[in-house]
Amino acid sequence: MGKFRSVLILLTVASAFLPAQSVATPQSEASAQPKVSVYVYRYKQFVGSALQPSVYCDDAQLARMENGRYFTVKIDPGKHTFRSNDQQSGVELDLKPGQEYFLRVEIATGMWKGHGRLVLTAPEQGRFEVKGLKPLDESKVADKTRVSIEEAKFDTPLPAPAKTAATPQQQAQPLPQEPAVREVVLSDTAAPADPQTSLGDAARVARQKKQAASNSAVSNPQ
Repeated sequence: MGKFRSVLILLTVASAFLPAQSVATPQSEASAQPKVSVYVYRYKQFVGSALQPSVYCDDAQLARMENGRYFTVKIDPGKHTFRSNDQQSGVELDLKPGQEYFLRVEIATGMWKGHGRLVLTAPEQGRFEVKGLKPLDESKVADKTRVSIEEAKFDTPLPAPAKTAATPQQQAQPLPQEPAVREVVLSDTAAPADPQTSLGDAARVARQKKQAASNSAVSNPQ
């Protein structure tokens, strides 16, 4: 009985020093992937310059958008929704690692006040338009864990768009090739008449002769 108790105590102490095995979860795998950069910016315009519409990601407020400013959202890859204070307008994106995304805030005039709407722009256009703007003021940031107001530096070229793989049917079918011209013969003689064309011409000539004979009989009665 004493030996059994001693063995049990040793096993309990040994298990306490064993390292705990970590179980991989979908959230831990997603966090291990590099963050995706989403640039949100707004033109510097006089109309609606006093308005500061909020920008939301997955219904969580990111920041209030100032006139002529921009900010960067560092977010995990996957599907996310973005919108401003106009709940009827938004953008749903499936963010891919290594890609850049640009959302422009536009002011839509309303009956009582203007509303902010998001427009997805091409990376080539977004880079050009962001370069002429200033980063957002820190006091306008609501989510400091995901929003960055550092100056955007586009030193690296844009990543190449993903190419769609060809289907097995497209790979199996070879491209049509034009027949090769082996020899070209120049001749002054006319090409032989096609039998089908000759029969049609003969029938047409016969009809013309018959019609001419009929017209002659009418114009010259006996």
